Amino acid sequence: MALFGGIEAGGTKFVCAVGTAPDDIRAEIRFPTTTPEETIGRAIAFFQEQQAIYGTVQAVGIGSFGPVDPHPDSPTYGYITTTPKPGWANTPFAGWIKEALGVPVAFDTDVNVAALGEGMWGAAQGLDTFLYLTVGTGIGGGAMVNGRLLHGLLHPEMGHILLPRDPQKDPYNGRCPYHGDCLEGLASGPAIAERWQKPGTELPPEHPAWELEAHYLATALVNFICTLSPQRIILGGGVMSAPGLLPRIRQKTTAYLNQYIQSPAITKHTDTYITAPALGNKSGVLGAIALAKQHTQ
Repeated sequence: MALFGGIEAGGTKFVCAVGTAPDDIRAEIRFPTTTPEETIGRAIAFFQEQQAIYGTVQAVGIGSFGPVDPHPDSPTYGYITTTPKPGWANTPFAGWIKEALGVPVAFDTDVNVAALGEGMWGAAQGLDTFLYLTVGTGIGGGAMVNGRLLHGLLHPEMGHILLPRDPQKDPYNGRCPYHGDCLEGLASGPAIAERWQKPGTELPPEHPAWELEAHYLATALVNFICTLSPQRIILGGGVMSAPGLLPRIRQKTTAYLNQYIQSPAITKHTDTYITAPALGNKSGVLGAIALAKQHTQ
C-alpha cells in the first residue's frame, strides 16, 4: 500500500506522521519548534527512519505556520515568508524536505490543511464550503470554498481582522506586532495571559476573561459568516479547550447576528454549526497526509 508523509508545522511544535488515513497511522512524532535547521532536520530524519522500515513514501504534505507562499508557480513556493517567529523568515521549508527525501511535496497553511483533514475525515465531511479556525498561540483560519482550499492573492489571514474594542471595558491594547488589537492580538492564548497576568489554563470558568474571549471570537465569526457563508465552522486550538467557552461563543454569535441570517443551521442547530474538530488535535497532521495524497492524484 502506498504511504504518505504529513507535517503539521506549528510555531510551538511539529507533528510528523506516516500513513494513509486516521485508522492507518504507522508512525508519529512530536517535537518542539526550535531553529529551522534543527526542526526541519528532525522531520527529515523521522521520514528517513520510516522509509527504512516501510519503504519510500509517495509524497509529503506540509501544513505550516505562516505567512507562507502556497502558490506552486511562485519562485518562493514552499517558503515561510514574513513570519515574526525569530529565525524563520524566508525559510525554504518545502524545498529542504523535497531535496532531502526526493519525493513530491505539497505545501499549504497549517489551518488550510487542518480544514482539509476535517473535510476528508472529520466534522466537515460532505460539505463543500466551511471554515476551520484555530485559537491558540496565534489565531488563523483556513477555508474550503466550493470544494477548493481558499488561497487568492496569498492565503487568508483571518487572525488579523480588525475588531471593535471598547477601551473602557477592555483597556488592553493587544499584542500583535503589526496591528495591536486585531483578533490575534486580543484573543490568542498569549493575549489572554498578558491581559490577565496568568495563562488561560489557570483561569476558572467564571473568570471574566472567558466572557471577553467569547465576545471577540463571536464578533469574528459574525464577520466570517457574513463574508464566506460557511456551511459549518470548526473551532480548534488550545484556547478552545477552556470549559464552557464553545457554548458561550455559540450564544453570542447567534445574538450578534440578530436573526439576520435566516438558516436553521444558525437559528436552530448552532451546536452543530459551530463545533469542535472531530479529529481532535490530529486535524493538522491528518490533513497534511490528505494534502500529500491529493498531490499524487
